[in-house]
Amino acid sequence: MKDNAFLHNLFRRIAFNDDHEAFKELFFDFYPSLCVFAQRYISSAEVCEDIVQETFYNLWKNRKKIKVTSSFRNLLITSVKNSCADYLRKQSVRKVHAEREAPHEEMDTPEEIYTIGELEKMLHEALERLPPNVQKAFKLSRCENMTYNQIAEEMGVSPKTVEAYISKALNMLRTNLKDYLP
Repeated sequence: MKDNAFLHNLFRRIAFNDDHEAFKELFFDFYPSLCVFAQRYISSAEVCEDIVQETFYNLWKNRKKIKVTSSFRNLLITSVKNSCADYLRKQSVRKVHAEREAPHEEMDTPEEIYTIGELEKMLHEALERLPPNVQKAFKLSRCENMTYNQIAEEMGVSPKTVEAYISKALNMLRTNLKDYLP
């Protein structure tokens, strides 16, 4: 592995000069070890490779905005770790949705169908009452399965702002639907 000063210089060439050769060198230096690191969290080698490639894609795309405050190596490792956590969180949500969507052996009674329809209507109305930015962030996160970073880029705000929007949306929805939650 190269020392931190060399890596910072390499990143400066990427960020300020759009140096493709420097980016290629960085990619080939770190890609294998980052894939191995990602496999600590995710067993699928293909998914790990996708996550690491996405990390490098985001690095290139945001190269002008990224500020390296400590070690460049730590920046890459943290990015991959966060992407793995995002992936696992989305997989968990998808699993819950799949279990809910799975066909039930029993037929729903008309009362249950009515109740589900009413709940969906109340949820839709509660979503419509959210402030526009909060509503947009929530829908992009929950309906479009976008990450906070992707939402932040689309909305032109920071990921922390997106996190605050999602938190606010969930709190408002819990408050508005508290009588119908278990």
